[in-house]
Amino acid sequence: MKVSFFILLSLVGCAGKQSAQDGKLFSKGINKGIIDVRLVEASGLVESQVNPGYLWSLNDGGNPSEVYLIDTLAKIKLVCKLNVKNRDWEDIALGAGPIEGRKYVYVADIGDNLGIHDYKYIYRFEEPSLAKGAQQAISNVDALVLKLPGENRDSETIMIDPTNNDFYIISKREKQVHVYLQHFPYPDTLRPVQVLKIPFTRIVSGSISHDAQEVLLKDYENIYYWKRSGEKSLTELLAKDPIELPYKPEVQGESICWNNDGSGYYTLSESHEGKMARLKFYKRNK
Repeated sequence: MKVSFFILLSLVGCAGKQSAQDGKLFSKGINKGIIDVRLVEASGLVESQVNPGYLWSLNDGGNPSEVYLIDTLAKIKLVCKLNVKNRDWEDIALGAGPIEGRKYVYVADIGDNLGIHDYKYIYRFEEPSLAKGAQQAISNVDALVLKLPGENRDSETIMIDPTNNDFYIISKREKQVHVYLQHFPYPDTLRPVQVLKIPFTRIVSGSISHDAQEVLLKDYENIYYWKRSGEKSLTELLAKDPIELPYKPEVQGESICWNNDGSGYYTLSESHEGKMARLKFYKRNK
């Protein structure tokens, strides 16, 4: 009997629940700094390419339409004001865009707690330089319309593969979350295809390493880690069993990203009940 590639990947992925924790790969999270009051509902994190050593972040829905560049002590160094609505921003990524050789910021307005929005949006603008000032109004913003297949779903994770700029969106609330793939170059209306289900739920953030060899996904209580060992695509990689990394849950911890040199990764949560969140770094053990 024929088994489709999609179904086969789904079945292989189900073994992921059996993975054990591994405390040898990365150190415990080190507090780097307390986040600014302007970033109290952080929901996304990625290291800058134009400003190495700095991180882009944003607040989720209902907050000002601003993107923040922070240093590794969690201090805001640049505020970018966008002329679009923050309906439910949930993640941020970097990738290629219309002009070859330039880097672009991708703001993912993909949250949908009630499953009522037929269309989501990905906002794209050329990555600005901190050297041009600490406050910048970004007027040249592309609005890419996103239509996921099937029923409306809540999503909080977007990842861009640095080797080919394909992007992945992962849904949040299903017992087995859905993985969607959109190939580059991107059309104005994005129609990613579902390529996989993986046996995790409440996935809130993810990150692909700068060399595309490693992937991190997190829910509120766990961090999952994959490393390539001959897989031809990230879809194949995510169908494998991950390693569960030790993690002390952060309240509303919805942000994770690799640093550019691969020496570790960062997490950031929302602030809660007056206690400001802390930027944490998990260093790779040699």
